[in-house]
Amino acid sequence: MTQILTLPAFTAPGRFWRGNLHTHSTRSDGVLPPEEVIRRYKAEGYDFIALTDHFVGHYGYPIVDTVPFRDNRFTTILGAELHSGAMANGELWHILAVGLPEDFAPSNSPSFLPLPDQETGPQIAARAVAAGAFVAVAHPQWSGLTVEDARSITAAHAVEIYNHGCATGCDRADGFAIADQLLTEGRKLTLIATDDAHFSEPDHFGGWVMVKSQENTPEALLAALKAGAFYATQGPELRDVRVEDGHLVVECSAASSIVAIGWGTGAKAVHGHSLTRGEVPLARLNNSPFVRAAVIDAAGKRAWSNPIWTGATAPNPRIA
Repeated sequence: MTQILTLPAFTAPGRFWRGNLHTHSTRSDGVLPPEEVIRRYKAEGYDFIALTDHFVGHYGYPIVDTVPFRDNRFTTILGAELHSGAMANGELWHILAVGLPEDFAPSNSPSFLPLPDQETGPQIAARAVAAGAFVAVAHPQWSGLTVEDARSITAAHAVEIYNHGCATGCDRADGFAIADQLLTEGRKLTLIATDDAHFSEPDHFGGWVMVKSQENTPEALLAALKAGAFYATQGPELRDVRVEDGHLVVECSAASSIVAIGWGTGAKAVHGHSLTRGEVPLARLNNSPFVRAAVIDAAGKRAWSNPIWTGATAPNPRIA
């Protein structure tokens, strides 16, 4: 009997809702007030956003009340970008927390300079998770995050694998090296794409998540995020991703390449024109414990699934 391994994004009940999880306003270092940020995302066809202004004393430790901007077709999730403690390079941690309570207690973070008596990054991340938030390691490449740094954030749900603001502002958008290393070490993490929009440059409407939920409510979306019922994208649509009969099977909007990615050097792609379905053989992934999909369209835009855990315990030697 053929074993089929699936993802909750494609098996859970409901529909997909488009949202940005990393957004800034004039409540910190963004250039637009919250109401205009939300108006623009709503006008662009988004279903929800999380306004995540910088949670430091310089800005009054904001968790912006976006409840008044919710209506019957658009919602918001309260959140913030948390900062506390130094990474290995001596700079302050950046940790994305979506679904924070309004009374989440500040750390001693008056500015973007680390202090010796602050909570560490791992400590404030764990406290945010305990408070009910969905927590992600923000922009690993931009931050100069080391693998040791990343290993220390044991409470995180996700890694930000594409950050559009970092793509347009400094060409450091990538979080895949860190994410894949943690996955290789067995961390059950998910993968998010975001804007990190400040509206001071073309840093908006470039990366988002599609969340599967029966309702477009903060509670339902947050539960779906924690359950991994979403995928990340720059535009292409994923309609199904599963492992079946030794293949990664992907159904999607028109694509030029469908890639299966796993442990170490394990990866294999199929290519074509206007592909809407692909079956990628997994032999080249060397018995990887996880496999994730990337879909690339003719314009170079990408979509990424969360990893499917295969149950394998160790990779085989490389197969050429």
